[in-house]
Amino acid sequence: MSQRRTGEVRAQHLITSRENEKLKLVRKLHERRWRDKLDLFVAEGEDIVDAARNAGYEAVDVLVSGENVEPELLAEVSTLAHPPRVIGVFRRRESSGAAGTRLALWRISDPGNVGTLLRSADAFGAAVGLSEGCADPFGPKALRAAMGSTFRVPLLRFEVPRGSVALVAEGGEPLEGLDLERYSSFVLGSEREGLPDDVLERCDVTATIPVAGVESLNVAMAGTIALYAQHVQSTRRF
Repeated sequence: MSQRRTGEVRAQHLITSRENEKLKLVRKLHERRWRDKLDLFVAEGEDIVDAARNAGYEAVDVLVSGENVEPELLAEVSTLAHPPRVIGVFRRRESSGAAGTRLALWRISDPGNVGTLLRSADAFGAAVGLSEGCADPFGPKALRAAMGSTFRVPLLRFEVPRGSVALVAEGGEPLEGLDLERYSSFVLGSEREGLPDDVLERCDVTATIPVAGVESLNVAMAGTIALYAQHVQSTRRF
């Protein structure tokens, strides 16, 4: 095929209207209600698109700036301050895999915290359980904070199994004083409301990370410290 003919074919497939159905779908999927209804999500940027593909998520569509969509139109449907070169639409699926430890998240509504906790869980081989009221891990802000970990971490329903540690801002046993290898779950609540009494009652123990100069730690930082502390204790036994 001649270079001229190749250019003509590409031009025919180039999205040049903001009313294009593929662009409309991307805009819809920035809202959780549409992600839940359609079982789809949007990945923005080459790294996150590649992470979704590598984890086996089915790509419904991949839009590439300058190749199959006008760059300014792709920029318009992006949530990023600096528009990405690639935006992918993927089909959600049931999470698979198992982990010895889990983070159980109770009504953590900030997507940045949810994404960061997913990244920490990925780093330490943990699963994540999400209650109702948690931010959607497949929302744009959570996906950016997780940096691809969303696709590798087992995502579970919120449960408080035996062997659970409730992380609280104050009044619990010092975290470093616990034998953390005895416990399989760290339960965290939102920074504003914490954990309700009925959830606390189901936990084996409450623990606090001692701090000085501030009232408490960000919930994502607290969860990360708990996973790290457990990891350190387990590796020191060998």
